[in-house]
Amino acid sequence: MPSHAKSSLEAGLVALKQGNYQTAIAQLEPIASSQNHATVSLQAQVGLVMAYARTGEVSKAIAISQNLIESNNPQVQEWATRALEHLTKRKKPERESKNVETGFVAFENSTPDSIPVTPPVTPTLEEKPEDQVIETKSDETPPMVPLTRLKATVATPLPPPTTPLNGFMGSVTRTQAKLFGVIYWRQAQRARAWQPLRKPKLIPLRLLSAGTFIALFWVMRAILKLAMGFINQTLVKLPYLEPLQLLYRDPTKLLLIVLVILIGVSPWLLDLLLAKLYGQREFPKDVLNTHSREAVRVLQRCCQQRHWPLPKLRILPMAAPIILTYGSLPRNARIVVSQGLLEQLADDEIATIYATQLGHIAHWDFAVMSLLLLVTLPIYKLYQQVSALADKISGKIWRWPVTILASLIYGVWCLLTGTALWLSRLRLYYSDRVASEITGNPNALIRALLKIAIGIAADIQKEEHTSWQLESLNLLTPVSHQQSLSLGTIASNLSFESFLKWDTANPYRRWFTINNSHPLMGDRIERLCQIARHWHLDTELHFASVPSKVKRQSFLLQIAPWLGIPLGLLFAALVWLTWQLAFALKFLNLKWIYEDWSFITGCLLIGFSIGTVMRINPFFPDIKPATVQTDDYLPTLLADPSALPIDSISVRIVGKLLGRQGTSNSLAQDLILQSSAGLVKLHHISWFGQSVNHQDLVGRQIIVTGWFRRGATPWIDIQTLETQSGKTIHSPHPIWSIFLAVAAQAWGAYVFLTG
Repeated sequence: MPSHAKSSLEAGLVALKQGNYQTAIAQLEPIASSQNHATVSLQAQVGLVMAYARTGEVSKAIAISQNLIESNNPQVQEWATRALEHLTKRKKPERESKNVETGFVAFENSTPDSIPVTPPVTPTLEEKPEDQVIETKSDETPPMVPLTRLKATVATPLPPPTTPLNGFMGSVTRTQAKLFGVIYWRQAQRARAWQPLRKPKLIPLRLLSAGTFIALFWVMRAILKLAMGFINQTLVKLPYLEPLQLLYRDPTKLLLIVLVILIGVSPWLLDLLLAKLYGQREFPKDVLNTHSREAVRVLQRCCQQRHWPLPKLRILPMAAPIILTYGSLPRNARIVVSQGLLEQLADDEIATIYATQLGHIAHWDFAVMSLLLLVTLPIYKLYQQVSALADKISGKIWRWPVTILASLIYGVWCLLTGTALWLSRLRLYYSDRVASEITGNPNALIRALLKIAIGIAADIQKEEHTSWQLESLNLLTPVSHQQSLSLGTIASNLSFESFLKWDTANPYRRWFTINNSHPLMGDRIERLCQIARHWHLDTELHFASVPSKVKRQSFLLQIAPWLGIPLGLLFAALVWLTWQLAFALKFLNLKWIYEDWSFITGCLLIGFSIGTVMRINPFFPDIKPATVQTDDYLPTLLADPSALPIDSISVRIVGKLLGRQGTSNSLAQDLILQSSAGLVKLHHISWFGQSVNHQDLVGRQIIVTGWFRRGATPWIDIQTLETQSGKTIHSPHPIWSIFLAVAAQAWGAYVFLTG
């Protein structure tokens, strides 16, 4: 594309997004009439249809739509055909005063080649479930959110096609597809009358809630005893100081009492914490009514049926769309929503999301999650403060101890949040079911979940890192910030069905969610689709029912280190039998080694080491320039439902490195690659002695070479990070794997031989 045509096209699309329609028309008209560059002309014509429609020049919009129908691309033809139908209807007098929801979404990437074709945000007109039109919300124009304004309403609506135009291929290039940047929603209908679903079995959820409390108590007790012992050991070694006798006491009873008390007072303490840390404030019901009347009706109806008081409503001033619920009893429950969620979801979608929070209250899992949030928020804030302190220290020698302390605090936070991973995943299935049954609208919940993922990814792209709020509150939100990275940015290159097929078809998919805080999005949506089909509704997404084929050998090789543990146990049993036989025959007496049974631990470590060694070569194959894949191939990798992390696809991708800077990212826990195909999580291991740290490259254009892995969260294991200036950072994943295997082998052999 010539530079002048490219700049004019970009200027026109930016003006269209900002609402400067006349400027957009002036910029796009010369390009649209150009015969030299068909691709550029096609993009400009689509922009002109939108601009003319919004300025009331319907006849001109119709004329261009008729030209687009003659395009060689079938999906462009379909879009133009349905646009023409809407524009033609718009000319009827009885339709001139009405605005309706369009289902139109445009999103924005930071690269010039992906400027969105999107109207400005205007006050919306919303529809009741009974299809009655409601008045305009307010005179204020909400702010544009970076990725998309999912409730955008235009004077002349453009139609959604029957199939999503999520980045069309064919005769239109991928860059051109991104330039259109349009996601169409099927807007599948809700149930007008529906039968109640079969009552779910709540025993697993109840047991898991109790188990989470016990696990949290046990981990806190272990950490507390370790800290008490460390303090006393330090005091013993220091001169003129005596150990504290109080720290020698068993903290079990006191800790249990404290945790029970914290559950009771958690609503009020969390009110203070969230207000002080994140600016939480009260959210009047009348204000919620301006965003979603159905949400208010859902809250009132359900609370009346269950004889609950209306939950106290709160709001967080965040652009990322999140919602969470905390409290100890239904009568003191709080539902906290972010400003971004209200701005990016439609009326019925907001109602379904609020209904999911009522599900958490009804099942009582919110009480345990409130305790967990109350315990972990201060620890996370301490980690944030210590990291900031380390960044202020100029001397490297003095900064290292503070950095290590910050990393230890972060490790404690991860350990405590890890106790609730299973409960966090399971409870969302139950809340989705409750929301569907309350509203009769599983399709709106599907759209809401996908739009939340899009909004979270947009916030990460705008901030260029994962915000403190997203990470610290992640466990209670409906969609994880990590699963939003690729899902929320891939739609311009790949349909949701194609991306989520791995979540529904891969036979080993659930093995890769063990350390995830949220269930697979495709699995959740498929369950919602089953509810929709049960009520004879069309579904928002259509998944193919063909299961993917994965070789069992590949999966066994994937879990080889963990498979080595039971094999080590079997080896220990054989050793014990051999020793017993030798002892009975008076051939050999090794009782002095095995009398305490600690040799079993040695066998387990040896088995783990052998499994790790077996997996190293397939997991980290040599990266050859002839077989390396670029970002153009990334959508294909994401769409493969039979892929496993062990497949180790070699990639070399250009993009911008996102993540937190400074000490808060010393463990490389927040490294993200923003490529032309979307966001991808990066895994990096620091190498001691390197002159350049990975934090130094954040915000810069880089080239990532490594191994792409398709799991519950797609990621890339980094081999090298290169800058345009020639700086290179190596990530020694294979070396660390070998070191881990050798260390486990040596430790196991030592335990095995010494007992």
